[in-house]
Amino acid sequence: MGRLFGTDGVRGVANADLTAEMALGLSVAAAHVLAEAGTFEGHRPVAVVGRDPRASGEFLEAAVVAGLASAGVDVLKVGVLPTPAVAYLTGVLGADLGVMLSASHNAMPDNGVKFFARGGHKLADELEDRIESVYEEHRTGAPWSRPTGSGVGRVRSYDEGFDRYVAHLIAVLPNRLDGLRIVLDEAHGAAARVSPEAFTRAGAEIVTIGAEPDGLNINDGCGSTHLDKLKAAVIEHGAAFGIAHDGDADRCLAVDHMGDEIDGDQILAVLALAMREHGALRSDTVVATVMSNLGFKLAMEREGIQLVQAAVGDRYVLEEMKEHGYALGGEQSGHVIILDHATTGDGTLTGLMLAARVVESGRSLRELASVMERLPQVLINVPDVDRSRVAESAELATAVGEAERELGATGRVLLRPSGTEPLVRVMVEAADIDQARSVAGRLADVVKSALG
Repeated sequence: MGRLFGTDGVRGVANADLTAEMALGLSVAAAHVLAEAGTFEGHRPVAVVGRDPRASGEFLEAAVVAGLASAGVDVLKVGVLPTPAVAYLTGVLGADLGVMLSASHNAMPDNGVKFFARGGHKLADELEDRIESVYEEHRTGAPWSRPTGSGVGRVRSYDEGFDRYVAHLIAVLPNRLDGLRIVLDEAHGAAARVSPEAFTRAGAEIVTIGAEPDGLNINDGCGSTHLDKLKAAVIEHGAAFGIAHDGDADRCLAVDHMGDEIDGDQILAVLALAMREHGALRSDTVVATVMSNLGFKLAMEREGIQLVQAAVGDRYVLEEMKEHGYALGGEQSGHVIILDHATTGDGTLTGLMLAARVVESGRSLRELASVMERLPQVLINVPDVDRSRVAESAELATAVGEAERELGATGRVLLRPSGTEPLVRVMVEAADIDQARSVAGRLADVVKSALG
C-alpha cells in the first residue's frame, strides 16, 4: 500500500490490504504514540470508536477495540454513526482518542481507519507518521509493553451517542424547517438513521431513499457519487430539494426542485452569504481548494467575500481555517466545514443549514444557488508520465502561458500531479465548454510529450 496514511486515514480493500491484524496493530501503535506525547498524562485514557455499516466494519471494529483495550485504553463503542458524529462525541465526552472505521464514498469492499485527537480534530501529520513508524517497528517483531490486571482497558457500548449527536445538530440550527419537503439519500450508509431523525425533529417533511443499509449496499448506485435516483425522487415527490450524503456522511451534495445538481461550491456560496448576514463569517472569508470552480471565485469577489484557496483535501482546508480562525470552508465534492459547530466536514449539519437558509430566506434553493455560475470545467488524467517534473518543464510552462492568455479572465488552467500515481491531472475552465475541451486536450498532449 506504500505509505499507510493518506489524506484521510488508512484505506484499502478490507481483509486484503486492511486486515484485522493491521487494524489491531495501528490501534496499539496509536495508543503508545499518544501516551508518549503526554496525551494520557494523569488519567485513565478513553477512546470513542464508531463505524459505518460495511460488513467488514464488524471485524475491524473488534480488532480496533481489542488493540486499544490491550494497550490500557477504555473504549466507548458508539456503533454505526457518521464520521462527524464520532468526531463530535470524541470532543464532547472529553475522550483522548476517536477512531472511525469507514472508507467514505468508496465501494463496499474497501474500508479505512481514521484517528481523531482529543477535541475531535484530525491527528497532526507528524503523529500519523509516528504511528506508522511504531506500527512497522512492532509488526516486524519488537515486543509491546502490555498492561496486565486492572491496567487493561474496559469496553462498553455508549448507546446515548445517537441522541446526543442529533440533539447537537438541532441545537445549532438557526430556525426550524416546518413546511419543507426534502428527499434524503443516505447512500445506505452511516447517516441512515441520524439524518432522517434530525430533519424530522427540525420539522421537515422527509422522503428517504438509500436508507436501508445491509452491510453490502453502501454507496451502491446511490448517495453523493450517484445522484440520478435522488434527482428522480425530488421530481416525483414534488420536493423543495434533495440532499445526498456519502457512506460516512461527511459530505453533502444537493439537487434543486428541477432535478439539477447543486455542488459543494454552490453550497459554500449559499452558506457564506447566510453566515455573513448573521455576522458569523469571520473576516468575511471562506476557504476552498485550488480545484474550486472559477465561477465560485468570481461570485465571492462580486459579493465582497475573500476567498482563500488551500491544497486539495478537506484536511488542508481545515488546517487553513484553524490557523487563521475562519468559520467556513469546503470542497466542490461536498465536504463543508462549519467550524463553530463541527471539527470536520458534516454532511447532515450542512444539509440542515442549507434547509434553514431556504426557509429563512423564503427563496428556493435553485434561486439561492444562482449567486454563482458554474463555468464549464474539463479534467483530463494523463497517465504514465513523470509527475515530479511538472514544475521544471519549460515546454509545459510555455504551453500553460499560452493557454492562460487565450482563456483570459474568465478561464483557468491547473496542472496537478497525482499524490499516489504516475499521472498528471489537467484541469481547464472556460466560459465555453468547447474552448475548455480544446485547451485541455492540447495541454494533455504537451504533458504527454514533455513528461512521458
